[in-house]
Amino acid sequence: MYWFFLILAFLLAGIKTQKPKKYQKVSVIIPAYNEEETVAKVVEVVKKVSVVDEIIVVNDGSSDNTEQEALKAGAIVINHEINKGKGQALYTGYQQAECDIIAFIDADIYNLTSAKVEAMIRPILEGKTDITKTKFSRASGRVTELTAKPLLNFFFPEISFEQPLSGQFAAKKEVLKKINFESDYGVDVGIVIDADVLGISIMEVDIGAIEHDMSPLSDLNLMANEVVRTIIGRANKYGRVTMIDDIGHDIRMSIVGLSLVILGLFTLFFVKFVPLAIGVIVSIIGIIFAIYYIIKVIVKSIDMFRKTPRGNLIRSFIKIHFPLIISIIVLLLMISTFIGAAHFEHGVLSIEPNSRNLIIYADDSPRDNTISVRGPYTVDTAIENESGEIRMPSDAMMTLGVKVNDTIVIDDESYLINETRQGEPDTLRLPIQAKKFLDVDTGDVIQNSRLKEIFEGSIITHSFEVDNDTIKEKFIVTSRDKNASSYEIIIDNNSVVNSSGIFKDNSTYDIAVDGEYYGSFNYKDGLNETFKYDGHKVKISFWDTNSTSIKVFVRENQGNFLNFNFE
Repeated sequence: MYWFFLILAFLLAGIKTQKPKKYQKVSVIIPAYNEEETVAKVVEVVKKVSVVDEIIVVNDGSSDNTEQEALKAGAIVINHEINKGKGQALYTGYQQAECDIIAFIDADIYNLTSAKVEAMIRPILEGKTDITKTKFSRASGRVTELTAKPLLNFFFPEISFEQPLSGQFAAKKEVLKKINFESDYGVDVGIVIDADVLGISIMEVDIGAIEHDMSPLSDLNLMANEVVRTIIGRANKYGRVTMIDDIGHDIRMSIVGLSLVILGLFTLFFVKFVPLAIGVIVSIIGIIFAIYYIIKVIVKSIDMFRKTPRGNLIRSFIKIHFPLIISIIVLLLMISTFIGAAHFEHGVLSIEPNSRNLIIYADDSPRDNTISVRGPYTVDTAIENESGEIRMPSDAMMTLGVKVNDTIVIDDESYLINETRQGEPDTLRLPIQAKKFLDVDTGDVIQNSRLKEIFEGSIITHSFEVDNDTIKEKFIVTSRDKNASSYEIIIDNNSVVNSSGIFKDNSTYDIAVDGEYYGSFNYKDGLNETFKYDGHKVKISFWDTNSTSIKVFVRENQGNFLNFNFE
């Protein structure tokens, strides 16, 4: 049997036992100055909290019975001979506390409950944070809204607590060793700022409504002064004044320099009445300004990072530098546009930037998008074995009112319209004969607005697929937008086509079926044309619309306006 006990011993030795989590003791510090009416009630409430091990009341030089009331309630009392201020009272209690977690609670709260106290402490016990501060509903808060929040937003924009001066908070004792306690009302905001800058985790906990005495204006004035002094002092200590004032000035000057560069480049390429020399001079001055002040910003920022605790500094740093970062991005985008438009040939550098075409439709025409941005397009030669095709970007198709598999006639030659090749979204590939007639060459960059001028006079046959049937409309591209009318085709009581283009009043338009002439009609506003073919009833309705078009529908001597192919 000895082998059995030997195996059992090895198994027991191999089992890893988890070390029990260390019990964390909790102290509650209650600073009190002439609070004989409420201090005992606060102590009694805290005593009901099961996780609290120690209650210390710091009697800050009270002249009433605060000490006696606290002792009767069962608290440990530490006395200051004179009033030293809230911050010093908190510090005294913190120094005397022997527990791992310390909570600070005001002595003048009328409606304190054990649930409110435990809500402050529980997140730290559960390891969710190092410090908790409270937020709550109350009638006051004037110093917070008028003094603390504006200054914090200016110097420490990463701090966005609803109530940075709440007064009730809890923390691990070990992290409080890293924090400088102010001796007065600045202690609350000082702890919040120190924790944030030092990277100590802090959580804001909502404990509901709090009722306590409203401070008189004289006390609020003192409190505001002490809060302002603390925030300004921390801003100086942590380099935020330097960041905003000194570095801020250099950032503003850097932006001025970058703006001058952008202005100079803009005048060079887009403002004809400004002499070339002025654009060059403005750009050079801007470059000098930008380089000089950006270097200063970098040097001072590095120096500030070396001297200041990191913590959440990077968030404020980004916010302060954000305008400069945006200006640099704008300039880089502009320069990249110019580089992309540069051509070097036969010892000559040519830069001709082409912008995209923003189109905003304000008419009633049926379209997929009211706002779109199109072009520019780069001309290239049709690839081998595609001399009868034009590969056209989708944006260009929308501008000309065509789609894949439509046909376009250029100089009496018919070409099939196809989509662009993969990786060439803005490349317009044209057969050699089409390029010659349209007077464009390989490498030319065409703005979207010029397409109608280049393709003016081209005849396009545009197809509508309706189940197994096909309806084709034919139109001529014009370079000028003109008032358009719409038409609808209804076959067997089903609307199958809605389109628009330019009609001429009292002109004759031909209709064909399967390519053979079938009939004609004279156009006028409000016309309803009907006919029957092979058991189908066809109705075409026309009406004027508040729209324009570059599609001029062909008349009787130019071809068939509509061609129906019924299966």
